[in-house]
Amino acid sequence: MSTPITVPRGLKNVIVTDTEIGDVRGEEGFYHYRQFDATELARTCTFEDVWHLMVFGSLPDPGQSEAFARRIAALRVIDGATVDLLRSIVTPETDPLAALRVALAALGLADRPLYDVPAADRVDSALRAAAVVPTVLAAAHRLSRGQEVLDADPDADHVSDYLRMATGSTDAEAADALRTYLVTTIDHGFNASTFAGRVVASTGSDMTSSVLGALGAFLGPLHGGAPSRALAALDDIGDPSNTRDWVRGRIESGEKIMGFGHAVYRTHDPRSELLKSVVQQRFNSPLVHHATAVEAEIEAAINELKPGRRLYANVEFYAGVLMSEVGLPPEMFTPTFAVARVVGWTANILEQAAEGKIIRPVARYVGPLPAR
Repeated sequence: MSTPITVPRGLKNVIVTDTEIGDVRGEEGFYHYRQFDATELARTCTFEDVWHLMVFGSLPDPGQSEAFARRIAALRVIDGATVDLLRSIVTPETDPLAALRVALAALGLADRPLYDVPAADRVDSALRAAAVVPTVLAAAHRLSRGQEVLDADPDADHVSDYLRMATGSTDAEAADALRTYLVTTIDHGFNASTFAGRVVASTGSDMTSSVLGALGAFLGPLHGGAPSRALAALDDIGDPSNTRDWVRGRIESGEKIMGFGHAVYRTHDPRSELLKSVVQQRFNSPLVHHATAVEAEIEAAINELKPGRRLYANVEFYAGVLMSEVGLPPEMFTPTFAVARVVGWTANILEQAAEGKIIRPVARYVGPLPAR
């Protein structure tokens, strides 16, 4: 038997498979969905059109765009039994993502293993699983606040309908700003949740189990949970003049500075730069001015205290600002991130299912040796 190759902890920079879905070029500060610059798609395309690109490999023509949007809108509707299930489990303390786990499991009871179904049926499962996520999350959020659940509107676009179901807002400008954010976060290389979903899919398991595997990884605060923590840091700092001392305290205690630094980027995060421009152009508010001032101070403090580290604001820093400006409360920041990322998960799950090979690495044993 050949000796296994030793790889870095956390599989850092290890190539584990081939993909046509997208890539992140950390040194360049650039990422793309298939053959398109992802930030340019966020500036110019509907959420549904980018979703079509992720699943089918091409941007739709006008007829395909209209048909796909109608298809997604119909799948966004959930039945009364699902709403009743949510009513039975949601309390004021319930995390909407925890409620989503339960609802998706119930909705996926009839799912068949991906290994056993044709490609067209896999796509149907992928679209259905991703389409219901905003409806379930919005319903869970409203129930946790003692509010009436708002039904999905089959005549509305995906992002506008989510914002309305979650907050009651029909503000078109707010929905467009949120669309920009959601498109930027559909996919981002082989992050932990995407990889987790692909590992489950590689076994031939069903779509729901694969999505739930990704969701389980996403729930970790080191992955999906940072936008609200980054916004909380702004409150914690208060006046920007306090930033240097605040950063020094975090560094000396070994704590992460939420909203800064990235596992891949060694320059400015293009998602953060895009969202910064969006909030500056659309929301001339005290929060936006505060965030930009604090960002500059944090960068300067890091350069002073940790020269050469190249830590810049990541997507979470301005994501929290943007979501706050469109009316979403902090407890909905990470669930809103999931509304986008589930599209990337399902695209990756479909690609992995088509490969038909199980992911089976090995671990290096470092414990006591057995007596023989």
